[in-house]
Amino acid sequence: MGIFGKGRSREEKAAKIAEQVAGGKGFYGRMTRATLGGEDYARVQQSIGAYNSVATVQQLLAMGIPTIPAVVVTISDTGKLVNHDPVVDLVLQPTGATAAPITLQTLVSKLRIPRAGDQVLLLADPANPGGYLYAGDGVTP
Repeated sequence: MGIFGKGRSREEKAAKIAEQVAGGKGFYGRMTRATLGGEDYARVQQSIGAYNSVATVQQLLAMGIPTIPAVVVTISDTGKLVNHDPVVDLVLQPTGATAAPITLQTLVSKLRIPRAGDQVLLLADPANPGGYLYAGDGVTP
């Protein structure tokens, strides 16, 4: 427990700071926005969003939410990195469906970058009805 009863772990503190930076609120958010400028600040927000997307996928998979298999049609690099892992643009075709291809911008492991023709998994995005989240290739490292 801390001095004033706010005994939070380092992970909780880091998550709160990241939330402030992404939202542009609080001391860290205002300072980040002021020092980076508009374009670079937008990139930071996108990177934090990609990182949060990965955490959301892990939680949904742990809850047992069903996955949707899809095939990678194309993949392209965005030039962004989060913890040395690339953020990529994916065009995916759900298997067994006649639906239109799905386009996602997501964080992928640099050790498991999908290629065109690979089968991957998707999850329905609870925060964005009709949207999907990239859930990897289904193989646990």
